Amino acid sequence: MKIIDISMPIHEQIPVYKNDPGKKPSIKILRDFKQGAKTRESRLDLELHTGTHLDAPLHMIEGGMDSRFFRLEDMVVKCKVLDFTPVSGGITDEDLKKKRIEEADYLLLKTKNSFDQTFNMDFIYLAESGARYLVDKGVRGVGIDALGIERNQLGHPTHKLLLANGIYILEGLRLKEVKEGSYTLIAAPLNIIGVEASPVRALLLDK
Repeated sequence: MKIIDISMPIHEQIPVYKNDPGKKPSIKILRDFKQGAKTRESRLDLELHTGTHLDAPLHMIEGGMDSRFFRLEDMVVKCKVLDFTPVSGGITDEDLKKKRIEEADYLLLKTKNSFDQTFNMDFIYLAESGARYLVDKGVRGVGIDALGIERNQLGHPTHKLLLANGIYILEGLRLKEVKEGSYTLIAAPLNIIGVEASPVRALLLDK
């Protein structure tokens, strides 16, 4: 069995949404052997939407469910990687209709984004029509290789459609080396109470 890490490594120069310097993580060494200490200890200052992460409804819906939304039984699931690398702009319902998508599927959308080394302001996203199509299909979750599942859509309809219908949003994946096909996804968030998102170490198991 092959294990594929599809999460972004966290470091102080990690690409962040819209290149906002305020979103960069900070790693501070609190004590170290070189300072005469007997241990090394560090502190991480991390926005919860940094790198690979899951969104909860509270992120976009006032009064929406917080991290209790992340059900443990949905953290290890069968998934389908769908290749949309030819697509420019947004992935629409017409794009999705070309793929075999079934009820309760957990989909990972591979796009040109996986080949970017820095944040691209024109990243590929899931268009509102695509989100409506997936809601109608009754999928379980949608992951994408961008730091946001939508771009420049007034009112954030893609987020709201998916989250209001109990569909997971997994952002910040790295799928460059992953071929279209079926896998087992492990994407467990940190057990942080009362928040709207959580970092994830996302892995694919390929049998």
